[in-house]
Amino acid sequence: MSQKNKMQMPQSSAGLMRYFDQSKESIKIKPEYVVIFSVVIIALEVIFRFMM
Repeated sequence: MSQKNKMQMPQSSAGLMRYFDQSKESIKIKPEYVVIFSVVIIALEVIFRFMM
């Protein structure tokens, strides 16, 4: 009975989103910069915590 109501969708549009089409107007930041920024923020917080 469930075979009659089963709907087949094309595999290319089965709820998948193509992200490379949407990233054209966004700001691009290298992952290395994000990691370096995070390490600097953590280091500053540790330094300020021990200063007070």
